Amino acid sequence: MNEGRSERKRRAILEAAEEVFLHGGYLGTNMDEIAARSQVSKQTVYKHFGNKERLFIEIVTHMTTSAGDLVHDQPGPTADTDLATYLTDYAHRQLTVVLTPRLMRVRRLVIGEVPRFPELAEALYHHGPGRAIDNLARLFTQPSFAGRLPIDDPHEAASRFNWLVMSEPINRVMLLGDDAIPTSEELRLHAAQSVRLFLAAHTRTEPDGDPSQ
Repeated sequence: MNEGRSERKRRAILEAAEEVFLHGGYLGTNMDEIAARSQVSKQTVYKHFGNKERLFIEIVTHMTTSAGDLVHDQPGPTADTDLATYLTDYAHRQLTVVLTPRLMRVRRLVIGEVPRFPELAEALYHHGPGRAIDNLARLFTQPSFAGRLPIDDPHEAASRFNWLVMSEPINRVMLLGDDAIPTSEELRLHAAQSVRLFLAAHTRTEPDGDPSQ
């Protein structure tokens, strides 16, 4: 029973802190406001998270991990799966999950605080792009990929795929704001074009000019 209450308090603090940090930024946030919003004492906030910096790192980790779960917790391809369709669906899902006002806002906050708190960038990268690249690298070693798509270095290929898909849309939204978030149809078109380029780069051609299968 006590553990249940403690977990509920922790979740309430995280939810309140996410709103306060996203609205006021790191410097504009104080622990009194977070405690008031989560309806716990300030001592309880410190008991769970130690200090403001650790709480902010926890928020970044929680938001990024939750988003990643929506992308990566999906069935892998089978021997009969069309790889272009599978990768396009994956890329579209990743773009849709990441390109939201909340995640773009936390990314901007992290970048602004990197000179003082490099651990924030480590948390964002480890649970965001780093996790995506590692998961893709493991995916590329599965028989459904390895036997049909020649890849010499799965991790390098995963990194190239991730940034081929993500870099242009994220850069645009990061610099131009939420109004620059593409529509779902635009994201799917970008995903399909990125996958086409990736597959072309990883298709070996036999001397007679026919692509290897």
